[in-house]
Amino acid sequence: MILIMRILILFCFLLIGNSLWGQVRGIVLGPEGPLAGANVWQVSSSSGTTTNEKGAFTLTVSENTDETLVFSYVGFTPKTFSLEGIDTSKPLEIQLIPDGTLEEIVVTSGLIPIKRLESTIPVEVYGASFFKRNPTSSLFEGLQNINGVRPQINCSVCYTGDIQINGLQGPYTFVLIDGMPIVSSLSSVYGLNGIPTGLIERVEVVKGPAGTLYGSQAVGGLINVITKIPEQSPQLYFDSFSTSWNEHNLDLGFSTQLSENLFQLVGINTFFYDSPVDNNQDGFTDMSLQKRVSFFNKFQWKKNNQLAVRFLYEDRWGGEMDWNSRFRGSSQIYAESIYTRRYEIIGQHRDVWGSGLQMQYSFTDHHQDSSYGDIPYRGHDRVGFVQVFGQEKWEKHQLLFGAATRYSFYNDNTPATLEPDRYILPGIFVEDEFSFQESLEILAGLRWDFHPTHKNIWTPRVGLRWTPNEQTRLRLNYGTGFRVVNLFTEEHAALSGAREVILEEALAPEQSQSIHLNFSRKFYTTNGWILGWELQGWYTHFENQILPDYDTNPDEIRYANLDGFSFSKGISTNLDFRFRNFSGNLGTSILNVRARNEGRLFRPVFTENWSGVWSLNYRSSRGKWGLDYTGNLYGSMRLPLAGENDPRPEYSPVWSLQNLKMSWEINSQWQVYGGCKNLLDWTPADEVPFLIARAEDPFDQQINDPVNNPYGLSFDPTYIYAPNQGRRFFVGLQWVLP
Repeated sequence: MILIMRILILFCFLLIGNSLWGQVRGIVLGPEGPLAGANVWQVSSSSGTTTNEKGAFTLTVSENTDETLVFSYVGFTPKTFSLEGIDTSKPLEIQLIPDGTLEEIVVTSGLIPIKRLESTIPVEVYGASFFKRNPTSSLFEGLQNINGVRPQINCSVCYTGDIQINGLQGPYTFVLIDGMPIVSSLSSVYGLNGIPTGLIERVEVVKGPAGTLYGSQAVGGLINVITKIPEQSPQLYFDSFSTSWNEHNLDLGFSTQLSENLFQLVGINTFFYDSPVDNNQDGFTDMSLQKRVSFFNKFQWKKNNQLAVRFLYEDRWGGEMDWNSRFRGSSQIYAESIYTRRYEIIGQHRDVWGSGLQMQYSFTDHHQDSSYGDIPYRGHDRVGFVQVFGQEKWEKHQLLFGAATRYSFYNDNTPATLEPDRYILPGIFVEDEFSFQESLEILAGLRWDFHPTHKNIWTPRVGLRWTPNEQTRLRLNYGTGFRVVNLFTEEHAALSGAREVILEEALAPEQSQSIHLNFSRKFYTTNGWILGWELQGWYTHFENQILPDYDTNPDEIRYANLDGFSFSKGISTNLDFRFRNFSGNLGTSILNVRARNEGRLFRPVFTENWSGVWSLNYRSSRGKWGLDYTGNLYGSMRLPLAGENDPRPEYSPVWSLQNLKMSWEINSQWQVYGGCKNLLDWTPADEVPFLIARAEDPFDQQINDPVNNPYGLSFDPTYIYAPNQGRRFFVGLQWVLP
C-alpha cells in the first residue's frame, strides 16, 4: 500500500512537472548553414544555452511565464520567437539574417569599396542608428559622441564652428559627402551646420593623414558622409522633433522608382529657431538664431551610378537681444548676421566609356553675405573636382591608380583679396596593396600634385595590416600632409572684426608627417557577450604650422609660420559591447598637443588634454521601446584671454554634456520619442564672470574709460569652448513607410 502511494505521488509530481517545464530543441541557421555558438535564451527567465558545432540546441523553458525566446549570433540580427501555439515536440528551425556590423562596406580608406575588416587603414563606421540616439538637426552637433572627434564652437555670438580630430584644429579635417570633397574654404566654417542627419546612411571616420588618395589637405583625418541609397530607402520618411527652447527640426523624404533601372530619393530638411534666450543676462543671445532649409535630390541607375544635387539656404544671427534686421551692418546695435546660399552637385559613374574605370565629380557654389557688427564680409567660393581611377589585380598585388583635377575660385571684399583667387590643381596617384600571405598585407602609395604657386607636392603613404586570427588586427600607417592656409575662409576670428588681423610674413605652406598604430580585438563569450576593443596611438609632427597668436596684443590676432615645430601625440581606446538587450560603447583619448616657437614650448588654444565619450543603450525584447544615455567628458583647454588683466581663467574647467532619450514603437511604421539634452544644465557661462568681453560696449566706444572698463579690455567673443545652451527637453515623432 505504501509502495502504491509513493508511485501515485511520484506520478502526480511528474504530471505537475510536465505542466510547468518543457524542452525546446532545434537548429539555428545562417545563409551558409548551421551557426555554432549561437545564443538562445528565454526572455522571462535566466535560462539560456548555446548551439553546438552543428547549430543544434536543447533548452528547458518555463511554460507558465512569457514563452518568448531570443536567438542571437555575432554579426547577425537577433530574432525573437514566440512558442505560443507551437508544437514543441518538433524541432525548431531558426534562420538568422546578417546585420553587416562586422562587414561594413567602406570607401574612405581606398576609394574602392571593401570590407571594413580587410582595410589596411583603420576606418570607424557609424550608422544612422548612432545619430538617432541623440537627435540633432545637423552633422556638426551629431559628431559630439565619437571618441577623438570634437565639434569646436569658435564664436559665442554667431555659433559657427569646425570639427577637430585628435586635438588638431578644424581646417585639418577633410569632410566628404559620398566620397567627394565638398566641404572646404568658406563651408569649412559654415557648411557643416547644413548637413542634416536625416540624409545620412552612415559616417566613416579616418584618423590620420589620407592625402595619397584625397589630396594633401587631408592632414588630420577625414569624415566621409554617406547619404542614403535611393533603391534601399523607404517610400516615405517623416521625422520631426521640437525642444523646450522652441527649436523645431523636420526631415521629410520619399523615394520612387522612375523606370526599371532608375531610382530617385528626395530629402527636405528645415530647422527653425527664432526665440532669443539670454539666461546669463549679458544682453547677448545665448545661442544664435537660425532659419535653415536644405533640399536634396539623388538619382541612382544601374546599381552603382549616382547623381545628387543639394541646395542650402540659412539665415543666422546672434547678438544683442534687441537687434533686428534693420540694424544689420550698423553701429547702433551689435549682431553678427550671416546669409548662406549653397549649391552642390555630386556624381559617380562606374565603367566609364566601357573601360572599367570609375569617375567621380563634384561642384559647389557657396555665397556668404554677412555683417559682423558694422563690418561687412561678402565671400564667394566655387570648387570643382573630378577624378578618374581604376584597379588591377595580379597574383598577390592589388593596384589602385588614378588622376584628379581640382578647380578653386575664391573672392571676397577684404584687403587680403585684391582680385579673385583662381587656380587649378592637377594630380595623379598610385597605390599598391601587396599580400605577403593571408595574414600580412603591406600598402604603399604616392601622390603628386602641382600647385601653381608651390609647384610640386609629393604625398606618400605606407601601411601594414597583420591579422593573426579572425578576431585580431594590427595596423601601422605612415603618411605626410601639405596644406595651404586661407585665413579669411578658415578662421572665423579673422572675420569677426573684434581683433585686427596682422600677417607678420608671407605664409608658407604647412607640412606634416604622421604615424598611427592601431590594434583591434573581438571577444565572444559563451553566455552571449560580444566585445570589441580598439587601441590607437599616434604622433603628428608639423613644420611651418600657422597658429593664431592671441597673446602678443589683445587687440590683434597675429599670424605667422612657427619658428620651430609643433606636434600632436596621444593614445585612445574604444570598447563596444552587446549583451542580449543591452549595447553600448565607451571611449577615451589622452592627448598632448604642443607648439615650439622661438624656443618657447606652449599649448595652443582650444586643445584639451583628455576626453571621454559613452553611449549606453537598452532595447526591450520585442523592440517596442528603448532607452539611450549618451554623453561626453572633456578635460580643461587653454582659452584666448582679452588682455593681461582679464579676470576670466586661462583654462576651462572639466565639463560634460549628457543626454537621455526614450523611444516607443507604436507599430512597424510609427515611433514617438522624447528626452532631455544637457541633463546637468551646464554652460560655460556658469564658470566665469562674463563670457563675452565688453558685451556692454561691443563697438568699443568707451574702451579708454577706466570707470566703465576697469580691466582695460576690448570687445571679444572668442572666449568660447562649449555650447552655451542649457538643459532642454525634446519630443519627436517618426513615421516610415517601407
